[in-house]
Amino acid sequence: MGLGAFETAGDVGETPKAGSADFDAASGEYRITGGGANIWGVKDAFQFVWKRLSGDVSLTADVKFIGAGAVGHRKAALMIRQGLEPDAPYADVALHGDGLTSLQFRPKAGAMTQEMRSALKGPVRMRIERKGNDMMMYAGNPGEQLQPVGPATVVLQDPVYAGLAVCSHDANVLETAIFSNVRVEATGKTKR
Repeated sequence: MGLGAFETAGDVGETPKAGSADFDAASGEYRITGGGANIWGVKDAFQFVWKRLSGDVSLTADVKFIGAGAVGHRKAALMIRQGLEPDAPYADVALHGDGLTSLQFRPKAGAMTQEMRSALKGPVRMRIERKGNDMMMYAGNPGEQLQPVGPATVVLQDPVYAGLAVCSHDANVLETAIFSNVRVEATGKTKR
């Protein structure tokens, strides 16, 4: 399965309906369909397309949902995660179906997820940056300066799992998002 900049895809956590991921090499678009009850709380359930990376990293993409959606809090996210366990520490930039955009993070395994919200509603372009233990969110629209939110402190050991995530927020349905203009960049060495 060719996944462009990423190594593989799969469901994380309890997902009664299996997700899927497709990459269109001609357009550069990733079409990701995910189920799962949430990326939140003390454990997550979602479809994840990822690659393992070490050091500082930046993920950028334009993100849009397909269709009206069953739940306003369905999520499409750019994520940096310690592992594939449902309760793993992580940070993500999550676009919700209702337009809410936030930097979500679980500072340690099994901890409650926290968030920092953007003032922007429904931005097109999103970025997450890892610099050491600091996670930053940037969001905006094409041609505009991206607005920063953060940092959140999440201590992750290399290598990390970096990629794209979709959660339906209702485990009985699947939701789909398109990620385009995706860039995955190693930006330097993480200091420990």
